[in-house]
This record gives sequence, structure tokens and C-alpha cells, in this order.
Amino acid sequence: MRFEGTADYVATDDLKTAVNAAIVLERPLLVKGEPGTGKTVLAHEIASGLGAPIIEWHIKSTTKAQQGLYEYDAVARLRDSQLGDKRVHDIANYIRRGKLWQAFTAPERPVLLIDEIDKADIEFPNDLLQELDRMEFFVYETGEMVKAERRPIVIITSNNEKELPDAFLRRCFFHYIKFPDAETMQAIVDVHFPGIKKRLVSEALNIFFELRDVPGLKKKPSTSELLDWLKLLLNEDIDVDTLRERDPRKVIPPLHGALLKNEQDVMLFERLAFMARREGR
Repeated sequence: MRFEGTADYVATDDLKTAVNAAIVLERPLLVKGEPGTGKTVLAHEIASGLGAPIIEWHIKSTTKAQQGLYEYDAVARLRDSQLGDKRVHDIANYIRRGKLWQAFTAPERPVLLIDEIDKADIEFPNDLLQELDRMEFFVYETGEMVKAERRPIVIITSNNEKELPDAFLRRCFFHYIKFPDAETMQAIVDVHFPGIKKRLVSEALNIFFELRDVPGLKKKPSTSELLDWLKLLLNEDIDVDTLRERDPRKVIPPLHGALLKNEQDVMLFERLAFMARREGR
């Protein structure tokens, strides 16, 4: 079982090496990188490339590790007992299986995505250590031991909002997705926009990378935002000459709302444009 990328996802050689190493070691693959570099999409493409089902667990600030195992709905059981429902005699009727339980008992070896683990409480990774290591857990309400029939391929993403515990990191294979260089970005664009005019892409990429290099930018535009911008350029039929009329280091690019996502960065470009006009007098 090897991941070689897919027709819809440009995976660099080092990324494919990391995925396959995690599969061989049977350890979670911890993926970090700038937002918009394809961390979450990677899990979907691994599943697609391997022909495996995917189970997604999107983490929020309120998510607890126990929810990944199971939850006991005591309120529903109490309500049913008051109504005289016979289901109350079997507590298993009130056990809600979590994503880990689903992954452990899936009929085929699945890809389990634990997305944005750093959003949760700092203790969240530690609370999952044993379950991810041993691939089993105990259900106290029913006395049942749930064991993985086959070890799922676990992909964990993080945006570095919080540091992860050393004990957790030791159990993972780590890969940082570097921001794509111009050549890789060209390949990504070709996948999403086959047949797009090369001159338009070349000019758009020049503007995009120069914009990312502007000092003081609070949020650099990502790959996904570049793709949105290109889609808009095509929809509005903006040509290469229109793009070349401006200095990308000084003036806001057309349809900049796809690239600049906060008022500080828009104001920065407006100041640069004002200064450029004054110097041009």
C-alpha cells in the first residue's frame, strides 16, 4: 500500500515519502504548514489514491478526546425511562460511537483525519495518547473493550496555534508542507485550470509571489486564495496587459478581495499606492 499522489493533487516527493513512511511505521502522520497549503485535502487524496474510506474528525475549541471514543447519552435514557420505553434496559442503546470507534471497527482500513488538533484544549493530545498508540479503549458503561480490527491510516493536521506535547510528538511521523515554489505552484494551477493561458498564469504568479513578499503583510495569501483569484480573473476576462499595467509592490491588484483578507493589509497597499503617486508627481 503506497501513496503516489492523485491526478487532482500535486504531491511533492518529500510529501509522498512522509505519507508512505507513516503507513509503514503505522504511526499517525502529523502535518503542519501555512493555512491553505492543502493539509486537510491531503487526507482526502490519500484515501482517494489508496481506494480507502475516509473518516473525518474536525476539532473545535470545545472538543474533548472522549468524544472521539464515544459518548453516553444519559439525558436521553432518563427521558425514555420516564416515558416507559423498553430501550432503557439496554444501556448500549445510549452509547454514541465517536470517530475513533468508527475507524477502529470499519470493515475496510480507513483514513482517519483528525483536523486542526491544535484548536482543542492543551490536554487533548495527551488524552488520546493511549488510544492512538494501542488502538483500543474500554467502554465503562457496557464493559466492552473496543480494539482496532486493522490500524487506520491516521492523518493529524495542525496550524501551530498551540504547542503539542513531546510525548504526543514522539508517537507521530512529522511533515511540514513548505509553501510551494513557482514551479510547484504552476503544476497546481495546471491541475485546477487545464488549458489556461500560460502568459496569464505567469503574470498572475509573479504578482502573487511579489505580493507575498511585501514587508508588513499581516496575512500572506495562500494557495487556495491564488486559485480563487485565478478563477475570478478568468470569469472577468481580465487579460495579461491589464495585470501588467500595475506595479504589484505598490498598487492593490485587481479583485484583491480574493487575496487580501483583512483591512490592515488593504490599508497597507493603499498607503503604498498613495506614496507611489506622490513620488510619481
